[in-house]
Amino acid sequence: MRILAVGDIVGKPGREYIYRNLFAIREKYRIDFVIANGENSATTNGITPDIADELVRRGVDVITMGNHTFGAKGSDRALEENPNIIRPLNYPPEFEGRGWVTVDTGFAEIAVINLIGRVNMTPADCPFRAVEKLLREIDSDIIAVDIHAETTSERLAMGNFLDGKVQIVFGTHTHVQTADERILPGGTAYISDLGMTGIMDSILGTKKEIIIDYYKSMGKRLRFEKEEHGEVWFNGCIFEIDDKTKKAAGVRRLRFSDV
Repeated sequence: MRILAVGDIVGKPGREYIYRNLFAIREKYRIDFVIANGENSATTNGITPDIADELVRRGVDVITMGNHTFGAKGSDRALEENPNIIRPLNYPPEFEGRGWVTVDTGFAEIAVINLIGRVNMTPADCPFRAVEKLLREIDSDIIAVDIHAETTSERLAMGNFLDGKVQIVFGTHTHVQTADERILPGGTAYISDLGMTGIMDSILGTKKEIIIDYYKSMGKRLRFEKEEHGEVWFNGCIFEIDDKTKKAAGVRRLRFSDV
């Protein structure tokens, strides 16, 4: 079985690339299941009900979120109405949505869990304790975890904490694909960051001049406007799961503009 995880979909260019190309990507790489991070898919960050519905219609099986979960008008409604979207598990329980979902593919039951880190991020409960508690309550054939975090060290800590307990751990949030994909000693397939699906000639999907001005002004001038012109690059990772043992058997990074 092949599970594709898609790096943060950024703005209109990123989501339209997915709309146009995901079915072709699924066919070319013989993908059985797709997880995509959609927390930046709306123009203002977050996600809208219409975007969520279209991503699912175009081939995404589960949409994970992150620190921009509620960044768009209607994000809360999307989380309530679309069963394919999850937000960080370690957010307060009063927040709309849920932190994990199970999908029965007919071949295997896949659980997808969304976590958010705490280093240089907005306050949240401990992701380690939250996922540890959840794993005592679920029993799925395959478990995949999106750890949405700022630092590679926190994501590596989560990967090793979950090594042997889940099949897949991948990181999102920093929009730069890492070259550390591997199967950890306990058998968990891991990568620190999937990267992003958006305009490559940008700074993390945002117009370059805006971010440069932000740093030159020592953070005084802060505004974000996504880059909408230029070549879109797709970033993601394929996780191979052994059909018989349901254990991770391989991991492969993807990064391209043309399918």
